[in-house]
Amino acid sequence: MSTPHSVDPGSVPPPLVTNGAVRLAVFEQGNPDGETLVLVHGWPDTHELWQHVIPHLADRFRIVSYDTRGAGASSAPTAVSAYALQELAKDLFAVIDAVSPDAPVHVLAHDWGAVESWEAVCEPGAERRIASYTSISGPNLDHLGAWMRRSLAQGRVAGPLAQAAASAYTVLFQIPGVGTLPFRLGLWRIWPTFLRFFDRMDPSLVRPSPTLRSDMVTGLKRYRANIRPRLRHPRERRTDVPVQLILNRRDLAVRPVGYEDTGRWVSDLRRRELPAGHWSPVSHGRDVARLTAEFVDDLRRDTATDSLGAGSA
Repeated sequence: MSTPHSVDPGSVPPPLVTNGAVRLAVFEQGNPDGETLVLVHGWPDTHELWQHVIPHLADRFRIVSYDTRGAGASSAPTAVSAYALQELAKDLFAVIDAVSPDAPVHVLAHDWGAVESWEAVCEPGAERRIASYTSISGPNLDHLGAWMRRSLAQGRVAGPLAQAAASAYTVLFQIPGVGTLPFRLGLWRIWPTFLRFFDRMDPSLVRPSPTLRSDMVTGLKRYRANIRPRLRHPRERRTDVPVQLILNRRDLAVRPVGYEDTGRWVSDLRRRELPAGHWSPVSHGRDVARLTAEFVDDLRRDTATDSLGAGSA
């Protein structure tokens, strides 16, 4: 396993962390003496998603980002099964073990990065390796499946219907050949323009990766490997890792209502909102950074208060 070090992204080949046959390109920035914050991007992004967030956190945190499998400079396995959530969670733990073997890290994740980070924080003992988790626009698929089933059984159909409508595109993404067609035909060429209309985002903020076309196509294997199995047969997944949900009120893909049951599965859950669309790390980078830092501060104050209470007792 190679150990990541501080690099100027793009100037030299990135250091690699290995998980079996998969090699993950890892980038380190920020304060080398700060607490470690691991950033996990979603589809169809690379570690460059966080370019508008990192400058607001770099003075305080040692920031580690990586290209998830199938994206950017990391390995892209061909089998759909290689993109199952269990494998993606192992990637995150491999990065954590490489960059911070002796202390738990904070995690900030978006979209599919958030989905796979949910898988990791719900693993037994995750609280010993992950000190906090801030999740943006990516639900725990098991929690989402259980919420939909419970809501429908109780006759509460509005929420599940709203999320089903927002997620209708994922049905197309799961059809082999058909799902990849828009990306093979050139959607990647107009990605900033697409985000302007989909997310009401300033297209000048978007810097498409040189690997965007292949990242789009390969990344769809995540949808095929995970959505139907997890929504049809949700597992009971709980966590003691403190979790912060950043809910984007204008998110057209992940509706906030889908998180209304999350507190059933998380022992320490906080919720914050932004007047943003799906790609808030790009459009609202300063706000995402602020909420992430405030969450870490809140947890530190809670720990200090608990220690004082235990001492006085």
